Amino acid sequence: MTPSILSEETIVSQSVATPLELAIVLPTFNERDNLAPLMDRIADALGPVGWEVVVVDDHSSDGTSDEARRLALSDPRIRVIERIGRRGLSSAAIEGFCATAAPYAAVMDADHQHDPKLLVPMLAAVKAGEADVAVASRFAEGASMAEWNRPDREKLSGVANTLARKLTGVDLSDPMSGYFLLEAATARKLAPKLSAIGFKILLDLLATSEEALRVKDFPMNFSARRSGESKLDRAIAFDFLAGLYDKSFGRVIPTRFALFGTVGLIGVVVHMALLYLFLAAGTQFSIGQAVATFGAMTFNFWLNNFLTYRDRRLTESKAVFWGWVSFIAACSIGAFANVAVATTLHDRGLHEIAAALVGIGIGSVWNYALSSRFVWGRF
Repeated sequence: MTPSILSEETIVSQSVATPLELAIVLPTFNERDNLAPLMDRIADALGPVGWEVVVVDDHSSDGTSDEARRLALSDPRIRVIERIGRRGLSSAAIEGFCATAAPYAAVMDADHQHDPKLLVPMLAAVKAGEADVAVASRFAEGASMAEWNRPDREKLSGVANTLARKLTGVDLSDPMSGYFLLEAATARKLAPKLSAIGFKILLDLLATSEEALRVKDFPMNFSARRSGESKLDRAIAFDFLAGLYDKSFGRVIPTRFALFGTVGLIGVVVHMALLYLFLAAGTQFSIGQAVATFGAMTFNFWLNNFLTYRDRRLTESKAVFWGWVSFIAACSIGAFANVAVATTLHDRGLHEIAAALVGIGIGSVWNYALSSRFVWGRF
């Protein structure tokens, strides 16, 4: 199926008379079957010319980028960026903003949950100066999520809106919306300062801008996903909080390192709990300590893979196994560095608590550096 209402020659000839006005950035991950029908829906909403679609695909295993390239061969309105070794909606949106010459840019999902018809009033509002950012909202008056059937997300929006308002100074009905439109120049101006962490690109833009951006909500009928794999998961609330942390304290302690350290602290609790259980069962301390250490490392790997590195998450069984092995090896080296440094400082007269804390800090930085490079940066 080719998403061209008109022939390629007609599109090209009409494009000469109608300059490019809007770029629709589509961050995709396993959306192959969604692309062609979505192009038809966009063309129905916007007409044949004056727009382009920038597909930013995170190296989908289902051949999404190949499908986009196939469509682009017969439709000059479609462009493709395939990213290898990196994932995440926010960073995908930023690359899309920087890849287009269109004066206006929109971000929307490729799964058909976002109605392309809203692009028309959203673009008109931004062009007329009614708002700096037009947001398609699931929770504005007149919106509907009946087809989505996720009341848990609706409850979460109230808390998220309160936190987002305190951070950005903007009253948002849907701070976690992934469907919005603004001037491309504004997005590119803010791009170097954006954290690009996770999925909350809208919140990132609003919080980064030194001048408060005016927002106008457009009620959206949020539909059910047509097919493919969602970029979001059960960690969406955690991702939102990580975004708040990054904009508030990320310059002091990098967000990913803070998450890695937090997971490490939870791992200490897991370690002590396992050790207590083994000692209570009469197991020798050395055996209990070894099993507890191994168990805590495994727990830390799982939680880091799910949260800290969720934009690089290992999912294939082979990658998970070798990632786990590499993480155990990296943490073992970090543990050795921890003990060696702490022992040396203590032998030179430093108080045991201070020496232990320095050792923990050295070990944590070492583990973080090795894990980032040789676990989630490699597999």
